[in-house]
Amino acid sequence: MEADSRVRGWRLLAATAGLTVLVVVAAVTSPPGRVRLDLLSSVVLVLPALATAARARFPVAVLAVATLGLVVYQVRGYPGVAPALTVMVALFATVRAGHRWAAGVAVAVSLLGGFAGELAAPGDPDQGVFQRWLLLVGWLLASCVAAELSRQRRHQLGLVEERAATAERTREETARRRADEERLRIARDLHDALTHSISLINVQAGVAVHLARKNGESVPEALVTIQETGREAMRELRATLEVLRADDTAGGAGLDRLDRLVEGARKAGLPVTVTVNGLPRDLPAPVDRTAYRIVQEALTNVTRHAGPASAAVRLDYGECELSVRVDDDGTGSGAPGGTGVGLVGMRERVAALGGSLHAGPRSGTGFSVRATLPMEAPS
Repeated sequence: MEADSRVRGWRLLAATAGLTVLVVVAAVTSPPGRVRLDLLSSVVLVLPALATAARARFPVAVLAVATLGLVVYQVRGYPGVAPALTVMVALFATVRAGHRWAAGVAVAVSLLGGFAGELAAPGDPDQGVFQRWLLLVGWLLASCVAAELSRQRRHQLGLVEERAATAERTREETARRRADEERLRIARDLHDALTHSISLINVQAGVAVHLARKNGESVPEALVTIQETGREAMRELRATLEVLRADDTAGGAGLDRLDRLVEGARKAGLPVTVTVNGLPRDLPAPVDRTAYRIVQEALTNVTRHAGPASAAVRLDYGECELSVRVDDDGTGSGAPGGTGVGLVGMRERVAALGGSLHAGPRSGTGFSVRATLPMEAPS
């Protein structure tokens, strides 16, 4: 942006300098007038030409200065009509800015001033003076017409860009509406497919625990784990359904529930250690959820595929990113071939946040999942 501004500034400076030189050369090479060029002629030639540098910000004021210079030049009787070049440039800028009335007044004043200068000259007026001035006015009007065409073209381009922006917004709104409809459909399908089954599992586990305690029998640890896991699954399912139905990016599980997740894994027979480095702090909801889901999926894979193993969870809070690592020392793989659906979901979540994920076997035995997530979620 700054480089573009410098380029435009240099172009404006070059154009202004070129116009100034052109006007002076035109005056010097013109046929002799009633009065020879002097200090005043230099002022009315150079000053308006230099003023055109400000034509974009003050087009009417620049046009007034240029028109006054032309009138003074002609009334005095200096050679040629060199200041008309400056007036043409100023007219173009003025009409392009939409000040048509100011341009019309400037053309009329230029014509009247030229005639007044010719009539004020001693002796009889030249027979071709009126034709010469009408031709000059024709050039001034041509500059106005060119400016108006440029202005209309710019207006049309603006309309085209506006229509394109409107079409883009319409496409985005349509895509968002379809995404909302798909999200609601998924919510309904999840509710219909999973809620009943998980509730049934939870109820049956609860009944089994109740009957065992009523009969004075010891309750198997696995049965208690099933009951607690079912309750946790129901809570997470409800939270997920609320997010899908309300499009609320702040919902769902996060690292504040990490202790509960780890405790559940330990009850399922998986020794888990947790290490936190850096200063824990509030994270954007998408980052918080993704970090939790990575740990959850990794521990689930260890439980299912690693065989007898222990797991280590490590969270590193950096200045701009959060690192999540889950290692196990099992004899199996952390996921079937490293291409399970859970790992695919991990990669999709991390990629959506602009982070990176590595999942693969460790040197020796075990499996490792390492993710780096930016602290700021993309908008």
